[in-house]
Amino acid sequence: MKVHFISLGCKTNQYETNAMEQGFIKKGYEIVDEEKADIYIINTCSVTNIAERKSRQMLRKAKSMNPDAIIVASGCYAQVAKEEISKIKEVDLILGINEKNNIVEIIENYIKNKSEGKEIVTDVMHQKNYEDFGVVTYTEANRAVVKIQDGCDRFCTYCIIPYARGRVRSRNPESIIKEIEEIAEKGIKEVVLTGIHIASYGKDFDETKVDEYRKIYGYTESYEKFNPKDDLATGGFRLIELLEQLNKIEKIERIRLGSIEPKLITEEFIERLSKLEKICNHFHLSLQSGCNDTLKRMNRRYSTEEFEKSLELIRNKFEDVMITTDIIVGFPGETEEEFEKTYNYLKKIKLYKMHTFKYSPKKGTVAEKMDGQVEGDIKDIRSEKIINLSNQNQLEYNKKYIGRKLDVLFEEMDSDGYFKGHTSNYMLVKVKTNKNLENNILKIEIKNVDGLELIGEEVKN
Repeated sequence: MKVHFISLGCKTNQYETNAMEQGFIKKGYEIVDEEKADIYIINTCSVTNIAERKSRQMLRKAKSMNPDAIIVASGCYAQVAKEEISKIKEVDLILGINEKNNIVEIIENYIKNKSEGKEIVTDVMHQKNYEDFGVVTYTEANRAVVKIQDGCDRFCTYCIIPYARGRVRSRNPESIIKEIEEIAEKGIKEVVLTGIHIASYGKDFDETKVDEYRKIYGYTESYEKFNPKDDLATGGFRLIELLEQLNKIEKIERIRLGSIEPKLITEEFIERLSKLEKICNHFHLSLQSGCNDTLKRMNRRYSTEEFEKSLELIRNKFEDVMITTDIIVGFPGETEEEFEKTYNYLKKIKLYKMHTFKYSPKKGTVAEKMDGQVEGDIKDIRSEKIINLSNQNQLEYNKKYIGRKLDVLFEEMDSDGYFKGHTSNYMLVKVKTNKNLENNILKIEIKNVDGLELIGEEVKN
């Protein structure tokens, strides 16, 4: 039988889609892209209302590709909104987050017994352990995406994801290391660590596990015992200990962190991180607002002053570092004065790129019921203003690199005959060539800027 996957949302979803594909392949199924399939699996997203709408559209569209196919909704939107999805007549089966690991068996059972319910969504909030797919997977050309944890304990007032993904659950470091070692043997040079809240990695390990892992990896110095009231894991076996072990893996040349939060950035963390030569000098440090009053309503647990301190620590230790962020405009109660505080703050801290989102109320969140909902046209104006600032910042940064020689990991050829790749600090570089540069790290001299992309030439030895 042929199976077609559609993956929406974050890198964690992409990772899980690839892992599910591996499960079907092992059972003899054929994974197809555009062909008519027998089973369509839409790995849905619930991070925004737009993502939910797109999930519904994809579920309906799949049935039009093959009216006789089985249509399966899985993922975050399926987890939190099974009642809504059940109204979509095209959907045959609804599976939650916990069901991804044994999706093949569930679908095979459904095929045999179609009369047995279409919804299998267990309560993820009671899930205590990380569910390991037990397969090696990667999702991008020449760049592996590896999931290291699931769940989130932050409960930002605008976010539904903790309810979709449950509490923090960290993956066994031995499993992570094994997967990346196998990826390295396949010739992949860069790995991206992803999860729902990777800054919380290790927070859920009890003292027995911590002592076990520290013994395995040779940590003999004393450490601060974890206090469950702390925001993040403060001692034991944390993200930094994991990174120190991953840095030792041969053949992997770059380790890139997914989105992290400011409270992870302490002097100790950055000091230790800066000694790891494979860590990329690119950090996505989530901000959301440059106004402290707005941050409090968002329940973000840090101030703009603390965020700025984190930037200073990173910039002092990493050369040519690029820092990107997320910004939400039009959050409930955001006045013109508060927005101007955000805008002026962003001008001051000068990040490489700001991914901008217009707030939309999410059913089931605290912010949905807040007073002061902002009109759509106001959000449009504010969003455009931040996007323009982001583009201006990015262009100014890029121009500074004209004449510089940079190492670029090449990924793919575009339709204009340029091979594209990224620097370690995640600037996009294009080179005009007839050669296949895929999966090569080459020294490139930057000659020009085309829009927000860098144009270069290979440096000849």
